[in-house]
This record gives sequence, structure tokens and C-alpha cells, in this order.
Amino acid sequence: MEWLTTSTILNELRDHRNQTAWNRLADRFRRPIVRFACRMGLHENDAEDVAQETLVEFAAAYRDGRYDPQRGRLSGWLFGIAYRQALNERRRSSRRALKTPTPPNPTTLFAELPDETAASRTWDHEWEQGILEICLRQVAEEVEPETFKAFQLAVGQDRPAHDVAQWLGVPVKNVYNAKHRVLKRIREIRAAMEETEPAQKAC
Repeated sequence: MEWLTTSTILNELRDHRNQTAWNRLADRFRRPIVRFACRMGLHENDAEDVAQETLVEFAAAYRDGRYDPQRGRLSGWLFGIAYRQALNERRRSSRRALKTPTPPNPTTLFAELPDETAASRTWDHEWEQGILEICLRQVAEEVEPETFKAFQLAVGQDRPAHDVAQWLGVPVKNVYNAKHRVLKRIREIRAAMEETEPAQKAC
């Protein structure tokens, strides 16, 4: 699969009719938002709604030229939108729950709501985890299966390079090369994840 920078995706998103650009945006950033919303006490379906609304609002802001990367990272902009959307969804869910005869689950909708600082820490964790998953998925498509397997064993499972080499039946230097190659590519992809350019306001 061709790797596209976030700037490329956003530039394509300026065209409201470009469904492919929207799909790419959602594929790249939906999961971290969903997981964050779940950590905010929402059920999976409601968290999916939050992610959809967050991305729609961000896309509109970008097309209107309101997103300025010089004023903050992309993750920060998305957090502000996602946090507000999650709060709104909790309020709506709370109202729905009060209308039903079944008592609300205290561990979900009516659990203590994290303040913005705690929510921001949760967001940062879910964002970084989501970015890492995207990077690994992309690298797995680019390198040979044996290279990625060596990386998974040596780095993901923290196994000694000599043991990994024996397990795969390859020279030890192949394992070190695999680690270096995959980590280098992960850093490259990671660097491109939030490299964005300000959008020109739509006419």
C-alpha cells in the first residue's frame, strides 16, 4: 500500500467530493479517538459516533482554513474536538439512561469524569498507541515477512538476537539489520504522521 503523508491526505480532503481522502483520514485516526472515548466512559457504539463527529468537525475546520499547525500539533486539535464531543455524548447518554427503568452502570456513564488534564494524558497514551499500530501495519506491508518477524521477536518480544537468529535459521546480522531497518522506517512514518500544512480557506 502506498504511504501518504497526513498533509497529502488533508490536501485531498479539501475537495468535499473526495470520498477516498475521507476514508484515508478515518482509517488513520478513527481508532485512537474511539479508544479515547471508551476511556471517557462511553460504550463502543457511542465512541464510534464521537470519532465520526470529531473527524467531521476537524475536516470542516481544515477546509475553512481554521486549522493552523503553527498553533499546535494535529493531535492537540483532535483532542480538543474529541474531548468536547465525548462530554456531549456522555450528557446525552446520561439523559437516555435516566429515562430507562434499568439503573445506570456506575463504572461507565456515571463514573467520575476525568478532568481535562487527566483526559489529555489518556488521549496522549491512546494517540501514541494508535500511531505505533499504524506504523507497524504499514511497515509490515513494505518489508519481507522474515524481516518483520525478526523485528517482532527481537523488539516486540525482547528476545536476544542470537536466539531469534537460531529460531529463524538466519545469521545474527540479519536480525540486527531487521531491527535497524524497521525502526528506521517507523521513525520516518511517525515523523510524517503530524506533518501538516495549513489549509487555504475554501471559496
